[in-house]
Amino acid sequence: MPTDERTGLDTEELLLVWAARRTGVLDALLTTAGTPAEVAAATDVAEPLARRLVEALAELGFFEAVDDEYEPTNRALGMLAKRDVRSIGSVPHDLDVLDELVGLPETLETGVPPERRSDWEANALGAHYATDPAVVRACVTAAVRANPDADSVVDLCGGSGVYAREFAARGVDATLVESPSAVDLLGRVHGDRVSLHAGIPATLDRSFDLAFLGDGLSGMDPGEIVPTLSVAVDLLDGDGALVATDVLDDDSGDAVAVEARALAAGHGGAYAPETVRDWFSEAGLADVRVEPIPGIGRHAAVGVVDG
Repeated sequence: MPTDERTGLDTEELLLVWAARRTGVLDALLTTAGTPAEVAAATDVAEPLARRLVEALAELGFFEAVDDEYEPTNRALGMLAKRDVRSIGSVPHDLDVLDELVGLPETLETGVPPERRSDWEANALGAHYATDPAVVRACVTAAVRANPDADSVVDLCGGSGVYAREFAARGVDATLVESPSAVDLLGRVHGDRVSLHAGIPATLDRSFDLAFLGDGLSGMDPGEIVPTLSVAVDLLDGDGALVATDVLDDDSGDAVAVEARALAAGHGGAYAPETVRDWFSEAGLADVRVEPIPGIGRHAAVGVVDG
C-alpha cells in the first residue's frame, strides 16, 4: 500500500491512528489511561476493540508496554506537546489533513471545509519543519542558481523556516516572513541564524537579492498569487530574483495529491507551469522560466527584476 514518505505510515496505519484520535483513544492514552480497560472506560470503544487498537498503536511505535500499562514513546509526544515545533513531527498534521479529506464530499457540496482544530497551525509548522532535507537542499540550490551572488534572501510565507535556515547555512543572510502567531510558535527555534518578521512583508524596511516562496503558490487561490508576487518584487534590489518552488500541474501523482488537499481545504491548488509563468510576468518579472527540479517532484519558477 502507499506509504507517506515523512511518517513511514501506509494508508491503513495512518487511518488507524486517525481513528484512535477521532474516538478519543489517543487522548486517553496520552493523559489518564494506561490500560485498554481504562481506555474503554474513558471512551465509547469496547474493551476488546480498545485492546486491539492499543496493541496496534504500540506496534507502530507510539506507545510501549511498561509493566502492566502503556506509556507514550517519543514518537507520540508531538501529539501531546506543541511548545517546540521541532518535536511535533509530521503525523499530527497528516491526521489534520485526513480530517479534511474525509470531509471532502461535504466540502464539495457546500463549499465550506470542516472547522480546523485549535492546534492546526502548530501541527502544520511541525510537519513543515520535518520536510525531507533533500527537498529543502534541492529547492534552495535552485533558488541560489537564480542569483549566485545573492547575499540576502527573504523567505515569504516561510512556515517553520527550514528553507531560510538552509539559506543561512550557505552564508546568505535570511529573513523569514510569517504570521505573528507562527512567529510566536517558532520562538527561538533558529536562534540568531534567521531573522524573523511577524506580519506582512510590505512592512519590511530593507531590500533583498532574492525572494523565495517554498510551496507557497499551491496554498493560495489564483487571485492571491499575483499580488503576493508583486509584493515580493517590491522587496528586491535592482538585480534581484524571485524564485518559487512548488508542485505544479504536470500530470503527476504529486499534483493530484496537492489538488485533493486543496479541494479539501477550500483553497489553493496545483497550477500549470504556463499559468505560473504568466503570473510571474504579470507581476513585472523578466526572463521568466519554469523548470523541473530533478528528483523531488517540484518545479522552480524564476524571474528577475525587469529594469
